[in-house]
Amino acid sequence: MTNHPLIEFRDVTKRFGERTILHKVNLKIYDGDVTTIIGKSGVGKSVLLKHIIGLLKPDEGSVLFQGEPIDKMTKVEWNEYVTRISYMFQNNALFDSMTVFENVAMPLRQTTRLSEKEIKEKVMARVEQTELMPVVNKYPSELSGGMQKRVALSRALVTDPKIVLFDEPTTGQDLIRRNAILGMIAECHKSFGFTAILISHDLPDVFFISNRIIALDKGEVVFEGTPEELENFEHPFLDEFIDSLEGFQEHLTGLYSRRNFRVRYQKQIGQKHADETFVLLTFSVEDIGLVGTTLGQETSQKLIRALGIYLNKHFGSVGGFSTRQNTEQFVTVLPFSDLNEAQKILDDFATDLVERGLSNIQTSAQIPEGECFDFSISAGLAEGKQNEEIGSVLERAGAQRKTIARFQCDKRR
Repeated sequence: MTNHPLIEFRDVTKRFGERTILHKVNLKIYDGDVTTIIGKSGVGKSVLLKHIIGLLKPDEGSVLFQGEPIDKMTKVEWNEYVTRISYMFQNNALFDSMTVFENVAMPLRQTTRLSEKEIKEKVMARVEQTELMPVVNKYPSELSGGMQKRVALSRALVTDPKIVLFDEPTTGQDLIRRNAILGMIAECHKSFGFTAILISHDLPDVFFISNRIIALDKGEVVFEGTPEELENFEHPFLDEFIDSLEGFQEHLTGLYSRRNFRVRYQKQIGQKHADETFVLLTFSVEDIGLVGTTLGQETSQKLIRALGIYLNKHFGSVGGFSTRQNTEQFVTVLPFSDLNEAQKILDDFATDLVERGLSNIQTSAQIPEGECFDFSISAGLAEGKQNEEIGSVLERAGAQRKTIARFQCDKRR
């Protein structure tokens, strides 16, 4: 990160009639970061976002892009600026009459002069990267809410934007889907390298994927800094939020519910301890081979991608974040966990994988009925402490890897 902000607000004030929505707002957003703007409903978060894309202009102050006020840009500069920005709407804004392919292709058809061949190539590349190939010809109404979010993200990324704006991406979602959506955003940010700006009224949703947090309260910026700095920040805005969390915690029962709550809200409710630990799990697909099929490497890769989706779903439900390390390996991090808890979660995953997971994975990978694989899945885990090098924890986890499931055609053990 450089010392020069990509986007900067200087004393921005916006009024609607006699009501002041933003009051002398000053903030900085840096290139390549994930910056989250938090605050309750109605405090001006969406209004702030609309100033970035030029849908609104400040009554006072200025918005700058790379040091230049956007309202002073020439027409050519403005056109270049807006083509660098993409927007993922809160309600997805997908067109029901269009297939997934057509929805994703729409920005290219509206804002570029690419040929249909070039559009198809770009769309299919994004669809594959966001793991939408099995549904590319389906309509939004045929998809789950999570898959619709993935389509909206694919569409937002198809123009190769420099900046992606996310308007309440987790609103209305349950805990499992919230984690899945944030994991998807984090993975795409890592892969594509865009600058992400999220707004949320639910503070903990975005804690684990953000470099910087900006807190907006009553139209003013009351905090700007890292998630760690927010822990020591004292303001009535946070006090009200913490009170609501402590009341909610009393209603939770069971390992998964309590753990999900602890992962999502520990930094807001409790004091961070020096001995706080996390667990890293590494998964490997081994001995993979096709039996009675001619699809070869392409099909095996579909199966491995489907396994990655299954990992994200299972461990995302307890606050874990999974990523693909290489062709046949995945890594999952369980924040605020220890070996005993992580082992129980891993055992549940292994049982679920054998009993239900394989059929789900084969369906997701679109493997025709009658074709099957011989393969095994191994896993290792290791506990790490805050500020410990992730590489050393990963090495220890790899050294502990053991087979947790083995699949054979018409025979599983």
